[in-house]
Amino acid sequence: MNFKTISRNIGYALLVSALFMLLSVVISVIDGDTAYEPLLISFLITFIVGIFPFIFVRKTSQISLKDGYLIIVLSWLLSFVFGMLPYALWGGPFTLANAWFESVSGYTTTGATILNDVEALPRSLLFWRSSTHFIGGLGVVVFLLLVIPDSSPMRLRLTNMELSSLSKVGYSTRTNKTVYIFAYVYLALAALSFLAYLLAGMNVFDAICHAFSVSASGGFSTKNFSIASFNSPVIEAVTLVFMLASSLHFGLLYLSVINKSFRPLNNPVLKFYVTVLIVVTFCVGLSLKFNGVEESFGSALWKGAFQTVSAASTTGFAITDNASWPLLPSAFLMFTAVMCGCAGSTTGGVKADRLLVLFKTMGRQIGRILHPSSVNEVRLGSRLLRDEEVAPHILYLSIYNLLLAFSVLVAMSTGMGGIDSLVGSVVSLGNVGPAIGDMGYMGSYNAIPAVTKLLYTFDMFLGRVEIYPVLAVVAMIFDTKRR
Repeated sequence: MNFKTISRNIGYALLVSALFMLLSVVISVIDGDTAYEPLLISFLITFIVGIFPFIFVRKTSQISLKDGYLIIVLSWLLSFVFGMLPYALWGGPFTLANAWFESVSGYTTTGATILNDVEALPRSLLFWRSSTHFIGGLGVVVFLLLVIPDSSPMRLRLTNMELSSLSKVGYSTRTNKTVYIFAYVYLALAALSFLAYLLAGMNVFDAICHAFSVSASGGFSTKNFSIASFNSPVIEAVTLVFMLASSLHFGLLYLSVINKSFRPLNNPVLKFYVTVLIVVTFCVGLSLKFNGVEESFGSALWKGAFQTVSAASTTGFAITDNASWPLLPSAFLMFTAVMCGCAGSTTGGVKADRLLVLFKTMGRQIGRILHPSSVNEVRLGSRLLRDEEVAPHILYLSIYNLLLAFSVLVAMSTGMGGIDSLVGSVVSLGNVGPAIGDMGYMGSYNAIPAVTKLLYTFDMFLGRVEIYPVLAVVAMIFDTKRR
């Protein structure tokens, strides 16, 4: 393994975090708050460690498969470690376990929090929380790829490792340009949501923080009661629109704008995804109405739509407290928390693409049983999927479910209840964040055991990097055949 290449590229990732820490220091100086020293110390440590390889390590463009996977995994893990420094040094509710949880939740854009009183934090720390969403939404490795020259073979190899095959479908461009397109769309969504929030009545600080969160499908808010705190239908509508946009395939959004046509959106996965959202919205809305949670159908459907899109997009913003909801609407939201958005977006979960492939594969298998002599194929629109293309996605779903079952069992062994263990594991592995009950949209994860917090952060990490890079690194560690 080329440790020089690995260290230099991890350095890029840490410097990105250092930049946003510096911006947080500036806000702290302006406000004169108590987070100045923790943020400044965190910035200096992160900057020194990040810049060190560029001073003492010679540049090289050589990269192996093992190097690439180590760069991806270590870039994320070290970002978590250095990202927790501002919380841990500031103190308050941030024990080491809580600081780690908040950092991982931020970078993975999960949006779960240990804070019972978000508004007690100084603005500089609130900005840092939202910044971790912004960094994690684009991806610490994607930030790295943006500064590597197009001609570098290392850039192409890392791109292929960081982006899944599902994510790259639909861009209609060279793989080497895919990262740029993803970044263009991501930054455009962040800028447009910021302007929309300003026009809707938010102040500049809240607009920036919520734009960082909504474009990253995160969920960290500057308010204790999330979007409900603003009591504004316009802000709720803006949030709903951008939560939905951030959960769509960025390649399709890019092509729609470039071609000035909605034709790229005529996509079977997108149709499936939107259909599921509509059906779940009506089911949740009707359940809220008939169970007496909401007085009118309009209010029930609106809150059903907002929370459905919030769960499916893995954003986690809220306009209502689901702690007292009946089990049925919560169960519908948990289904969307497993599926989540489309590949090529900032969402987590198994992705609507894989779920559609699973359903089509099931249909093909049933067709073969009923009509053995017939030819049954799996198609996504005009695209024919060969068995070797379908198999990795079915395998991914199997691994995902095994990890989910393992997480539930471990959570239960730490003293968590059965339903809380299941729901907590689902929303952590899917990077959704808020769950139900005390861990719901207006609650926090502060009361759960420290061991369970550690487990859920592991789930968040696996969900964010889509499992395979972590399994590859684990296999490298235990690979004794080549030693």
